[in-house]
Order: sequence, then structure tokens, then C-alpha cells
Amino acid sequence: MTEGKILGVCAWLADRFGLDVTGLRWVFVIATILGVGSPILIYLILALVKPKEY
Repeated sequence: MTEGKILGVCAWLADRFGLDVTGLRWVFVIATILGVGSPILIYLILALVKPKEY
């Protein structure tokens, strides 16, 4: 999969769990804007954990 935009985290998660990558990106954007949890921190941690091919 080569749909990675910024670090490829959403593309990796969408591929792994069979989700829509665009919808997942919107979830991260809305969570960041609304301040729900720590989406930026979670995104950076997932970027370190994901495989290199994304």
C-alpha cells in the first residue's frame, strides 16, 4: 500500500483493520481539533511502531 501521506500511520491502520483510510484520517483530524485524548501523541507512537513499508 502506498497511500501514506504523513508518516503512513492512517494507511497502515486502515490496511491492517480493513477500514477506509479517508475516514480514519478524518477521525484523527477531528479528534485533534476537538482535543479528544492525545491524538498527536498516539499518532507519533504509532509511527514508531508501524512497519517501514507504509
